[in-house]
Amino acid sequence: MVVALLALLGASCKKFSNLLTFYINHEESIYVPATVALPIGGILPVSPVPVTTNSKDTFKNNKTSADLVKDVSLDRLVLTITDPQQQTFDFLQSIEIYITTDGNDEVLLAHLNQIPANATSLTLISSNAKLDKYIKADTYTIRTKATLAKPLAKDTTIKAAMRFKVTADPL
Repeated sequence: MVVALLALLGASCKKFSNLLTFYINHEESIYVPATVALPIGGILPVSPVPVTTNSKDTFKNNKTSADLVKDVSLDRLVLTITDPQQQTFDFLQSIEIYITTDGNDEVLLAHLNQIPANATSLTLISSNAKLDKYIKADTYTIRTKATLAKPLAKDTTIKAAMRFKVTADPL
C-alpha cells in the first residue's frame, strides 16, 4: 500500500512539474559578410539581430503569464551554415553570442572557444545566465562576437536555432 502511494505521489509530482516547464524555440538568420581584408585573429563584423519574442502568446499557450515565469535559461543554441552550402566554420577561431534588450544589460548567452575542423554546425556552450527579463520583453537583440581563424572568402548566412527552458510558478 505504501509503495503504491509513493508511486502515485511520484507520478503526480512529475506530471505537476512538467506542467510548469516548457520550451521556447527561436530561429534567426545571421548574415556574415566576406572578410578577405581582415587579419587573422581579428574580430568578425556581424550586425546585431533584433528578435521579436511573441512571449505573451507563448506564455498564454502554456497556461501561464509573464508575471508567473520564475526562471528562463538557454537550453540549446545551434549555429548551422545555410549559405553557401559548402562553407564550414573553419574561418572561426572562437565565437560568443550576447543578448540584450532595452533597459537591460547585455549578457553572454553562449560561446565556443574551440571550433571543430570542417564543421557546418556548432552547438555552443550556454553561459547559464538568468534570462527572464530578456524573454519576457517584446523584443531582444542578439549580438555576435567572433574571432577569425582565417579569412572568409564569401558572404555567409548562418541559422541560429535557440531553445529556452522556461519554468513558471503555479501560484
